[in-house]
Amino acid sequence: SYGSGVSIAAGDTFSAAQVPAIGVTCTNPQVTSDCDVYFRICFLDPFQGTVLANYAKNELKATKAYCLAKQGDDYSGGLANYFIKAFGEENCVYEQFPEGTSDFSTYITNAQQQGCDVFFSPVSLEAAAQIIAKAETQGLGMPILAGDTWDSNVVLEAAKGTSLNICVTTFYQEGVNAEFDAAIKEWINSDATAKTNNGGDDKLSAVTVMGYDVYCVALEAIKAADSADPAAVLAALPGVTYEGITGTISFNDIGDANRDSAVVKKCNTESGNWDFVTVAKVG
Repeated sequence: SYGSGVSIAAGDTFSAAQVPAIGVTCTNPQVTSDCDVYFRICFLDPFQGTVLANYAKNELKATKAYCLAKQGDDYSGGLANYFIKAFGEENCVYEQFPEGTSDFSTYITNAQQQGCDVFFSPVSLEAAAQIIAKAETQGLGMPILAGDTWDSNVVLEAAKGTSLNICVTTFYQEGVNAEFDAAIKEWINSDATAKTNNGGDDKLSAVTVMGYDVYCVALEAIKAADSADPAAVLAALPGVTYEGITGTISFNDIGDANRDSAVVKKCNTESGNWDFVTVAKVG
């Protein structure tokens, strides 16, 4: 499954049927903590929020952060809260926007008037593109940070040609596994529908690679169970260890992936690509 909100909502259904589910990039802790059949291969928002807060403080030298989340969105609000906790609530300005918001002018202005040093907004791609447009026209004047949802061709396209400084945390940087990248690009370029679904080009976002890894993890569980029976696969999943494209994947006692690092990358607004910054850990 993709996305925290829908994964949390589906948990009761999977649990009632005792059918195992594996999340791709659903980073909210509730996905697994509230469901006995859910696993995931991604890191969690408490970790991601801390990585982003540390990057803001240590690398960007920010002392005051503006945080903008979407009302009622489990991922957006959750990651914003973890960032605020790690950065220091007393040093953050926090606002939420309602469903249907398309003009972010007021929020950009508020961030500027509050004297903030960094703009953090873990939101959907639709909102991200709109925020980028307003940030450029209004001369935001501070770096923008976001979580894994911003790792997308949509963001690259929206930011290309702007003067913005945008960094995100994510799971993979294109180029780390050249053989895999080439094979996926070959497939994308051979299928017009796949290329359209990928944003019209063959650039790789981390969710594409994570989707491949989660598929392989599911296959490993089926092989370990020697059965496609849901109960057998559910029993086999905790013991699976898979050497994936995004790293070694294994699970802890509640089904969360044992991940201790995140890729930080920056939007190259000239080339329209992501530039690798660092691999970040906490502690």
